[in-house]
Amino acid sequence: MPESHIQDLFAERIGGRQYGKSNAIYKFEKIKRAKRAAMAAHPGAEIIDLGIGEPDEMAFPEVVETLCSEARKPENRGYADNGDHVLKQAAARYRGRVCGVQGINPETEVLHSIGSKAALSILPAALINPGDYALMTVPGYPIFGTHTKFLGGRVHNLPLTGDNGFLPDLGSVPSDILKQSKVLVLNYPNNPTGASATPEFFARVVEFARRNHLAVIHDAAYAALVFEGRPLSFLATPGAKEVGIELHSASKSFNMTGWRCGFVAGNELLVRAYGDVKDNMDSGQFLAIQHATAHGLDHPEITVRIAEKYSRRMDGLVGVLADAGFQARKPKGSFFLYVKAPRAATTRAGVRVEFTSAEAVSQWLISEKLISTVPWDDAGAYLRFSVTFAAKDLADESRIVGEIGSRLQDVRFEF
Repeated sequence: MPESHIQDLFAERIGGRQYGKSNAIYKFEKIKRAKRAAMAAHPGAEIIDLGIGEPDEMAFPEVVETLCSEARKPENRGYADNGDHVLKQAAARYRGRVCGVQGINPETEVLHSIGSKAALSILPAALINPGDYALMTVPGYPIFGTHTKFLGGRVHNLPLTGDNGFLPDLGSVPSDILKQSKVLVLNYPNNPTGASATPEFFARVVEFARRNHLAVIHDAAYAALVFEGRPLSFLATPGAKEVGIELHSASKSFNMTGWRCGFVAGNELLVRAYGDVKDNMDSGQFLAIQHATAHGLDHPEITVRIAEKYSRRMDGLVGVLADAGFQARKPKGSFFLYVKAPRAATTRAGVRVEFTSAEAVSQWLISEKLISTVPWDDAGAYLRFSVTFAAKDLADESRIVGEIGSRLQDVRFEF
């Protein structure tokens, strides 16, 4: 395409005059390309996709039926704006029943979102001025940081390492950056590490936020997918509602990824600011979807069944990876297993391959073993495996886990 004056119009935040000229390839696009190449090289072979990070099943029939019923109601046809009372009240009930958080006012401390991603893209406009810092964990979901930079803000990354249980070291933030910081963004159970927070850690977060005058945003998209005990909510921490909010999503907890619905709850002033900005960015999620989400929130046993499936699959995956030499340990929640990437691999035929990064390992696994993973090289070299692989039934699930073990059994990995 020949250049025109359009090339001069792009904002610096997306590259300015250089927009569209970069040859850099996004991580997940590389994975897609590698999968296509593997399928072309091995026509008819089965690709085992452990990289995809979304539920492999449909929403439960009762949730779908609620959507259909609500969609037929004329009163639900119009703009939803910032929603009605149905989802707000269900969210407040859910917070108490499932998360042990009492005293949430559904009218002033809860507001729906068109998924957590949308909320994370809206909130920076309520908090970030040019030059302000957002404290973000890395590896992690980058959306809040991306929009912080769009607004002229800056991001300070807090590495998540195994030495600290994949929790950020709050004391590592330089004092000059801390003075310019506005917000701390967290996500537990964590994507990609699968790590869970502790009540003690959340208590430290509250004290840290108070002392440094920070807002806390906890992305709890995976909070209900726990394998033991009850979900741990940041807002269950004494004083948390004074400093922060929590983002919940139906995507993972109720197999409703494409429905795009969730809610923001917590500090009344932060929720109001989110709503004011949201008013100028969207017209709300379709009320029928909000009401179907409310049905799910009132039936948390749905999530229990989903979490049981992921827990069962995680047991199998941890076993076969451990047999192959990986330092695999079952997380307490989410559907992600995060393991150190090997430095080299030697096949039964004696061929030895050295890896310079987790990305190199991931590319080798898809091309040689037809196993798709997601690499992370942000804070050490790690691979993320997801147990959301597609399986027709329990027998097929067991077959796939066994197939993973079979494909790795002739390889000796070095760590």
